Amino acid sequence: MDVKDKYVIDTVLEKFKDVRDPALIILQNIQAVLGYVGRDYLEYVAERTDYSLTELYGIITFYPSFRLEPPGKHTIKVCQGTACHVRGGEKVLKAVEEKLGIKPGGTTKDRLFSLEMVRCLGCCGLSPVIMIDNETYGRVKAAKLDEVLVKYKEAGE
Repeated sequence: MDVKDKYVIDTVLEKFKDVRDPALIILQNIQAVLGYVGRDYLEYVAERTDYSLTELYGIITFYPSFRLEPPGKHTIKVCQGTACHVRGGEKVLKAVEEKLGIKPGGTTKDRLFSLEMVRCLGCCGLSPVIMIDNETYGRVKAAKLDEVLVKYKEAGE
C-alpha cells in the first residue's frame, strides 16, 4: 500500500471518528475513493481502529457490493431480470464468462474487465441487455459478443 492510499484511509478514519460503530461507512468510503477494499487496506484499518481484521473481513464478505480486488478498467453488467432471462440472458452471461474466463464478481487477469450479474438494468424492451461502463447494448446474442467486446479490448491495449 502506498502513501496516497494511507492518506486516503486516514482521511476517511478522521471523517468518521465521532460516528458510533462506523466500520461499514468507513469501508464504503474507502471503496468509493480507492475502488476496492483489499486485504492491506483492511489490515491498516484494523491497526488504526478498535476493529479486528476478522470483523472487517466479515463485513466485506457479507455485503456483495464490496470488492477485495481492484476492479477492471471496464465493468460489464449482464442483466438477469425476468425479461432478459426469458430472452436468453443466461446464455449471454455464460458466453461472457467463457470469453473472459471469469465469473460474476471477478476481474480478468489483465484487469481490463470486471463482470457483474444484475437483476434489472431497466431496459426490458431491449432484452437481453448488457451494459459496459455506461453504454447499454440491447438484443444481445451470445454469438455477437465479440463484436461488442472488441472495441473495449482494442482501446485497452
